[in-house]
Amino acid sequence: MNVELIQPGGNSKGEIIILGSGTSHGVPLVGCRCPVCQSENPRNNRTRSSILVQAPEGNFLVDTTPEMRIQLIREKVRLVHAAVFTHCHADHIFGLDDLRQFGHLLDQDIPLYCEPMVEQQLKQAYSYAFTPLPPHGRRGAVPRFEIRRATTEPFDLLGIRVQPLRLMHGRLPILGYRFGNVAYCTDVSEIPPETWPLLENLDVLIIDALRFRQHPTHFNLTQATLVSERLRPRQTYFTHIAHDIEHEYVSGKLPKGIDLAYDGLRIPVTF
Repeated sequence: MNVELIQPGGNSKGEIIILGSGTSHGVPLVGCRCPVCQSENPRNNRTRSSILVQAPEGNFLVDTTPEMRIQLIREKVRLVHAAVFTHCHADHIFGLDDLRQFGHLLDQDIPLYCEPMVEQQLKQAYSYAFTPLPPHGRRGAVPRFEIRRATTEPFDLLGIRVQPLRLMHGRLPILGYRFGNVAYCTDVSEIPPETWPLLENLDVLIIDALRFRQHPTHFNLTQATLVSERLRPRQTYFTHIAHDIEHEYVSGKLPKGIDLAYDGLRIPVTF
């Protein structure tokens, strides 16, 4: 099924696609011979973490991973109208150039919603995309992007209300996002007090759960489970998963209402 534009005026139902559910190294990890990295189970094959939100008036990404082109082709996504960013680490921004195609198809600048630190990194890594064309330059060779400053204030995007969520990734302040009754909180090790009320009454929580052992910048399985038990969403999915975690084995050990995300998982939502 091709993921295309949802026509306005419907019942505001959409879908979130887990494009990638893996850690910054991806799974399999290069050079690793562990059972998970050698597994033939496709759910143990994890590209870098991101999602696509199918909203009433179009599709937008949360983060642009190095595998973004492969992820979009795999899921038969024909158009992307915007992107929002959680933070500036390489596994979350280094697929940006692959958005170039959509600016040309739509004949418009693709809005990029991000905080100043992310904007700075994008402009440094992709300077050619944010520099005026020279005389007689080829427009088709240059991405068409428009930076839009994200804060913790809500904003409207493609027919839905987006609520940014302040999170901590170790010592780095980052953003998660809430769309209707769904929240996406990747790369998080701490939820500040002011953010907890914004996570109440969720249908679906998608949250970082890196591995079994504790980590300085990510929730582990136990910590993510405690967050889910406190918030009590109808369904929780763990994402940003390392090669420590074998999908079938760990899935069988998780509490009811908590599951491991996997690449290609589709979550129906109502905005």
